[in-house]
Amino acid sequence: MFYDLITNKVVVIPFCVWVIAQSIKTLVALAYGKGFDWSYLINSGGMPSAHSATVSALATAIAMIDGFASTTFAISAVLALIVMYDAAGIRQSVGQQSVLLNRIMRELREKQPLFKLEADLRELVGHTPFQVIVGCILGITIAWLWLFLAGV
Repeated sequence: MFYDLITNKVVVIPFCVWVIAQSIKTLVALAYGKGFDWSYLINSGGMPSAHSATVSALATAIAMIDGFASTTFAISAVLALIVMYDAAGIRQSVGQQSVLLNRIMRELREKQPLFKLEADLRELVGHTPFQVIVGCILGITIAWLWLFLAGV
């Protein structure tokens, strides 16, 4: 069973694409002078969208293995669209709200409120549409290249 799981291209390729996207995200943060932070390897948000890369790689792998007319491709394509919409829309709005709430909390802290807030809200939650598109292109490209080189 474990062997079947680790040799299943439809599982392995999206996972590897996620690792690659998270690694690129860490390098982009370094390039923008944010310094090295281990959290970039696991957290959401940033460039490129690892969510988009992963679901795009999943849909691409299924399309190349099962075909575009398969039910599994249809399911994965719909899932990919929902995840990318969520990453660029809803989660981006949550990140913007976190920025505003953190600003309010900093102002309250400076006036010494009666309560202490333990930590800021995470601001890097969602993605810009550009980050989602880049993630999507990354996922499709790596999955296609992997399966093309594997002769699928």
